Parts: sequence; C-alpha cells; structure tokens
Amino acid sequence: MRAVKSLSNLTKGHPKRAKTWARWMVPLLLVPGVTLASTTYDRARVVSSVPVYETVSYQVPVEECRTERVAYPRGQHQRASATGPILGAIIGGALGNAVGHKKRNKQVGTVVGAVLGGSIGADIARRHRDYPHRGNHVTYRHEQVCDVVNEYREEERLSGYDVTYVYGGKTYKTVMPHDPGRALRVRVRVSPAE
Repeated sequence: MRAVKSLSNLTKGHPKRAKTWARWMVPLLLVPGVTLASTTYDRARVVSSVPVYETVSYQVPVEECRTERVAYPRGQHQRASATGPILGAIIGGALGNAVGHKKRNKQVGTVVGAVLGGSIGADIARRHRDYPHRGNHVTYRHEQVCDVVNEYREEERLSGYDVTYVYGGKTYKTVMPHDPGRALRVRVRVSPAE
C-alpha cells in the first residue's frame, strides 16, 4: 500500500507518466516474490588507508668505459731496408774470396759468397720486419674502450591502497588505486528482506 501511495505522488499531475507506471509497475507489485530494490550513495568513514608497493625490475642500457693498454708494433709500415742484403753480400763475398786459392776460384767464390750472403741477409731482415715483437719493437698506448651493457634496476612503485572503512557499524576492506582520504563514497542497495 505504501508503494502505491509513493507511486501516486510521483505521477500526480502527469497523466502520461501515470499511465506508463500503471502499465509496468502495477503488475509487478501484484506478483508475489517480486521486490523493488533501490540503490543510493552514502559516505563511509575510512579507518585506515595503507599504501601497497610492488617491486618493478627494468633494464637500462649503460655505457661502461675503461682504459686499456694496447700494443702496437713499431715500424710496421716501414719500407724494407736494403742494409741486410748489402751487408750479407759483402760478408759472403769476403768469405768466398778467402776460401778460393787461385785467382779464378777467388772470383767464383766471391760471386757465390756475395749471392748467398745477400740472400741470407735479406731473409734475416725480412724476419726482423715480420716479427717485430722480438726484443723491444712494440710500443704501448693507453686507449679508452667502451661497451654498452644492460644494467638491471629495481624500484618500489605504488600499486594502490588497502582501505578499511566502517559503514552501518560494520567494517569492510577494499583495494583502491588512490587514497580516499577520511571518507569514502559507498553504494547502498536497499531491498526488502522477504
């Protein structure tokens, strides 16, 4: 009866609205077990709001540089020297001349000794040029060498708030994306118990 009275107040002076309400609502009120529920909003007191953090990992590219000692062969791009073959030819020619007893043998020995000595001198000079690390034929320089590496970092990020609030003498809990402050808007749904 009370529901019918409130409906008549809503439709008072509006014949079209009354006709629509009568067409849809009156049959629902007459059917047993059908209840009307109403939703309203109210404010609830917030008891606590605790921030919740989560650990987030991420990569950051970082350039790492260091100073290294780098070896460079000295004279790597120098011209081949003719000193080795010339010295070898002179020494070989002198030895060949000393070995021969007759004039003709001394001439042949000088030529053969000069050719062999020149060849040996050239080989020694080539070996000396191709393998400069023997002895003190290397220079060192300090150079900066850089690499890009991924550095892993972690940080705490706010993920929400654990909120405890009281409404109607009961305590409730929820998780919210922001801090609600001292009060929280709640949705209240009222329906008959039977």
